Amino acid sequence: MRIVVALGGNALLKRGQRPDAANQIANVAMAVEALAPLAREHELVVTHGNGPQIGVLAVESSSDPRLSRPYPLDVLGAQTQGMIGYWLLQAFQNALPGRQVASMLNQTLVLAHDQALDKPTKFVGEVYEEQESLRLAEERGWTVRQDGNGWRRVVGSPKPQRVVETRMIRLLLRSGAVVVCAGGGGVPVVRDERGKLRGLEAVIDKDLTAAVLAEALEADVLMVLTDVPNVVRNFGTPQAEPITRITPGALRRETFPAGSMGPKVDAVCRFVELTGDMAAIGRLTDAEAIMAGDAGTIITPGGNYGGPEDLVS
Repeated sequence: MRIVVALGGNALLKRGQRPDAANQIANVAMAVEALAPLAREHELVVTHGNGPQIGVLAVESSSDPRLSRPYPLDVLGAQTQGMIGYWLLQAFQNALPGRQVASMLNQTLVLAHDQALDKPTKFVGEVYEEQESLRLAEERGWTVRQDGNGWRRVVGSPKPQRVVETRMIRLLLRSGAVVVCAGGGGVPVVRDERGKLRGLEAVIDKDLTAAVLAEALEADVLMVLTDVPNVVRNFGTPQAEPITRITPGALRRETFPAGSMGPKVDAVCRFVELTGDMAAIGRLTDAEAIMAGDAGTIITPGGNYGGPEDLVS
């Protein structure tokens, strides 16, 4: 079967950890150990987040006196794809001797008229005092807003339409390779009036990109893997209960935080609604058990799943 896995940020950096390379390399090794059994039995595509990493690079870029302007977000996103992709590439090669592994830098096409580009809401980068943030906004053309006790830059988060290199990913899968791609949701790009690609100062939701890619690749399964075992109904209340099986319609009727579980739910529901296949949200270490139907929140058109045999048409 063809499986697309979207790794959450915890796969690279545990909560509270410093973003040192050594910590992330160790975490990547553990993530790959959990995914290797799937790769041995199935075609596997792995996408990943890049939030902490792009934040570090943005601070470094903005504080470098040799630069007249910091590197733009699309360039920083490409840098994180190379760094994280290298760690995942090497870990999979070590875990799967003899198996071909490809790590790709990808662009994700968005629409130039997407209203999200005119209404920036996604916080990125460092926290500043109000006056400093306003100075930077004037100097660099940023939009800034208050975030808790500080001020931060905000950028647009347009909806992903297509991973530009989808055909190449499909070719690599057919050759038997494990493919690492679309890190951080992919580098956001638009086509200009002449059809040429151009990068954007924007951030794309990584889970939505994974869903768009899984659909385009005709994947059988989309897994969004994080550090929680299930989606929880009535989270944070005495009535909290884990959801194990559900339809996309029923899941959309639940209420989830916009900045955490909300985008993941949107991504898996979209995939199931458009393809009729299976999606899941669960803990990274439960990846194999999720595929077997023994863990996670599993979303199917009928709300039922007993194991991989249910996916065979």
